[in-house]
Amino acid sequence: MRKSLLVYGPEGVGKSRLLQTFVASQPLALYVSQTRSPRDLVLTLLHALHSADERIVIPGNVATLSTSSLKGIVNRALDTQPFLVVLDRLDAPSRVVTGMIKDLHYYGRTPVIFASRSPHMEDIGALRPLCTSKSERMELKNLPHSVAMEFARRNAESSQLCASNLEAVLPSVIEWTDGNPGSILTMLKMAHLPQYRTGDQIKAHILYVDYRMGRR
Repeated sequence: MRKSLLVYGPEGVGKSRLLQTFVASQPLALYVSQTRSPRDLVLTLLHALHSADERIVIPGNVATLSTSSLKGIVNRALDTQPFLVVLDRLDAPSRVVTGMIKDLHYYGRTPVIFASRSPHMEDIGALRPLCTSKSERMELKNLPHSVAMEFARRNAESSQLCASNLEAVLPSVIEWTDGNPGSILTMLKMAHLPQYRTGDQIKAHILYVDYRMGRR
């Protein structure tokens, strides 16, 4: 049985980008961007299987088939090649969804890479037994200060963010975001907006207040 992998860490740390980059290099990786329900999961997997291998046919009456029937079709298709399933944005999955993922792993012998947007593995709950060893878990953390500063400067330059106080603002951005890459990008994007500018300067504290209040 091939091993599965749990990727976890705070929102904005880069889990989705990492998974999407990995999937792009793996022709047999089946990517599910978000799992809303058991039926949504099996339908997404069925279409991903067809995209990966056109010999796998999507039934013409798929809308009338039960979730259980669709699950059987997906499981049989997964046995045809060494596929792997990549589940992004999997936060506190329902008991039914958890059971389906376990079936994929145990019975279909299909490895599952799944990501939690929380830094706490407890949010994955019943799926943790799939990844019992440290080698089956990957924690992504916020960037160290020096790396975060270089990341912020590089992205400020690429987005053509100019301000006379930019070098004074960037350290504050790193402190306010705790080095979270997604949050840094959000604040830099906000800094382009006119409500956060006075002449050639960024109104840093107003930017911070609005960022904390979710006005993005």
